[in-house]
Amino acid sequence: MTQAYFVTGTDTEVGKTYVTTALIRAVAVAGKKAIGYKPVAAGCDWHNNEWQNEDALAMQAASNVPLTLAEINPIALEPAIAPHIAADLANRHISEQVIADGFHHLAARQPDVLLMEGAGGWRLPLGQQRFMSDVVQTLALDVIIVVGMRLGCLNHALLTAEAIQADGLTIKGWIANTLSPDMPYWEENLATLDKLMPAPRLAIVPYQAAPDAASLATIFT
Repeated sequence: MTQAYFVTGTDTEVGKTYVTTALIRAVAVAGKKAIGYKPVAAGCDWHNNEWQNEDALAMQAASNVPLTLAEINPIALEPAIAPHIAADLANRHISEQVIADGFHHLAARQPDVLLMEGAGGWRLPLGQQRFMSDVVQTLALDVIIVVGMRLGCLNHALLTAEAIQADGLTIKGWIANTLSPDMPYWEENLATLDKLMPAPRLAIVPYQAAPDAASLATIFT
């Protein structure tokens, strides 16, 4: 039976893909089938007759089930801006049905673990007063929060957790991702999150000047 989770972050650029690919690799190292799904990506380059996103490519490389990039990233938008704005500029519509259908297509491959990664934070607009969180609700996925350890993370993490619970979903846990080598009062911030977050801390990701998701996978094994 497939275990499926949605990976969200406390903001953009907090290491969601870095952590997600490490989790995928850890599952693969354990001898199980793992798939990463990045349904919406903004910030793509045209290459080999398709729009390619760096995060989606990383998830394709980490997954140990052969998949096309279009299967992993069905909605690829060129400018690296909010996806609903990028879609408007391209006269496109971000379809919740396409996102859900892509998820079910990958689940039909019967992986042991399927990780669906969001874009930005929890309340990502898709346009027309709809949000990525609406799709996660429809799919009834448990959520993993990547907390970017930096100034402001306490408020961002607690509000994200509060919103997820208000949407009626379960938080599987959270991961502390260290974004710099010298965050002031890092230990105190971590202790505060341990005390106040309504779900267990799953791991601490150490700071890496040159991030390497393959080596990081050992943290999750």
